[in-house]
Amino acid sequence: MTVQFLNMPMFLLRFTLLLLCTGCQNKSRIDIDVSDINIPEITIHRYDLDLFAIRPDQFQSDLNTLRLRYPFFLNTDPSDTSGWEKLRLYIQNPRNQEFIAAVREKYTDVSSLEKDFAETFRHLRYYFPEWKIPDVYAYISGGDYDYPVQSVDSILLIGLDNYLGNEYQPYVEDGLPLYRIARMTTDQIIPDCIMLISKIMFPVQLPGNTLLDHMIEAGKRLWFMEAMIPDVSDRLMIGYSEPQYRWITSNEKHVWAAMMEHQMLYASDGRTLRTFMADGPFTP
Repeated sequence: MTVQFLNMPMFLLRFTLLLLCTGCQNKSRIDIDVSDINIPEITIHRYDLDLFAIRPDQFQSDLNTLRLRYPFFLNTDPSDTSGWEKLRLYIQNPRNQEFIAAVREKYTDVSSLEKDFAETFRHLRYYFPEWKIPDVYAYISGGDYDYPVQSVDSILLIGLDNYLGNEYQPYVEDGLPLYRIARMTTDQIIPDCIMLISKIMFPVQLPGNTLLDHMIEAGKRLWFMEAMIPDVSDRLMIGYSEPQYRWITSNEKHVWAAMMEHQMLYASDGRTLRTFMADGPFTP
């Protein structure tokens, strides 16, 4: 038996989650009221807008002003002229100019995103009272598509040029596959950040290298995500479209049957692991 469908990255995550949650048919365990969890006001610092607002004829003076507000980004020695010249070229880069123009239009107001972060951080504080809330910064990554969100110490970085929507034509021009472009949307920002935080808080630990080991590890991360962002749909946590999610939930038993029939759960060869766990446009 062969089950095949399009654009289904890491489809086993959903099934692993269901496996781990057997006997728990609702989300009551993670339906937590966090309204009384006090956290500082969450602000997304707009380094992206401020950097690209530098006036070309006032480059040095504007940059010196920004250095006081954004020391994390602008810690270059003022006497390092080559470093500042690289920054000037970065700002003037045509593709980055295209990115910032689209970001200005799409993310003029990020108050809704700030509220979502606040709710997510309250859940994190509920489960992990000692967890340090990061400062959140938006920036232009320059098309660093493999790392749309990053975390350094207590700073969370969001490359907004990675979330300009699935109709943003420059993504196609840069050679990104359509299945990835489909997920480069605003509603993917919070899930991406929580997945990153989960990997920082709980580095990967595999008791073995079988497909089942990888499935369980992935399922644990999904359960973590469900607890931290319980109001976010499962399909967003695993990067599915609505049709893909309906397909996989209605065909769950057939997928399991195929895996059991071909004795895949305890396979440890690289090809099988990549086929079922790596991101890609097709999943057999």
